[in-house]
Amino acid sequence: MRVVSLLSSATEIMCALEAGEFLVGRSHECDTPPWVRSLPACSEPAFDISVSSGEIDREVNRRIRAGEPLYRIHTGRIRALAPDLIIAQSHCEVCAVTPGDVERSGAFVPGARVLELTAASLDGIFASMVEVARAVGLETRGHELVARERARLDRLRAITAPLRRPSIVMLEWADPVFPMGNWGPELVDAANGDLLLGKRGQHSSAIASGQVKAADPEYLVVAPCGFALERAARELPVLERYPWWNALRAVRTGKVAFADGNLFFNRSGMTITRSAEILAEILHGVISAEPAQGRHWLWMKDARGAGVSAA
Repeated sequence: MRVVSLLSSATEIMCALEAGEFLVGRSHECDTPPWVRSLPACSEPAFDISVSSGEIDREVNRRIRAGEPLYRIHTGRIRALAPDLIIAQSHCEVCAVTPGDVERSGAFVPGARVLELTAASLDGIFASMVEVARAVGLETRGHELVARERARLDRLRAITAPLRRPSIVMLEWADPVFPMGNWGPELVDAANGDLLLGKRGQHSSAIASGQVKAADPEYLVVAPCGFALERAARELPVLERYPWWNALRAVRTGKVAFADGNLFFNRSGMTITRSAEILAEILHGVISAEPAQGRHWLWMKDARGAGVSAA
């Protein structure tokens, strides 16, 4: 079977199923495990994403209103790869390539199946793992994979349940402010935190920034969508411009953390359990596998000008 994955989480799932040899093409965002970067990239952003978070948000909204694409699909490359299966996601038109993007680009290959994945919750992510496994003839292996991830989350819950439950706000964008939604609240639950903003199982959306001050959490975790750790840490000056920033309890006590949203919190694949473990490390000092501080997350005091080791 020949598979083009236009979704980073699907690429991770394929490899976790030990089906990576089926992959012949990937999205521009597929980076885990590292060897997949050697596969042909079949997409790219349609605009400059190196600009500020505020400029990115404005351009995304302008393109959506104008009906312009957020991603360029390399149609000829996909056709040349002759896939039997193309994987995309239909949950969010902003975060990754959608089946609609594939259709509009003319990249459909005769005889190829397009698998649409959507997930707004942990259960949805686990269902996606089974869907991918079923599509490549490995359904039993998919159920085994889900069982392992559920057991790992259960172990984390058992460890953190006796601990005090601190309040937390998680942001997946800084300008404007977006509190984390979808499966994010469930990750906080697994780490035994008390989430003050964010809607479970729903898309995140912009809020008035003053709502963060009104919530005044003990901990603030900033994991912008699509931003690796070093890029996330560069959002500190953006946040410092808000008039309420210095009055925030988490700022005064030094309990603001910046995390790799691209690899962990915003990705609906094999890193969700590790995301919950990272939260438990931030909130409780609980280390599940190996320390993630300095590699996948940083305290605010270390964020400015910090050197970050390679993931």
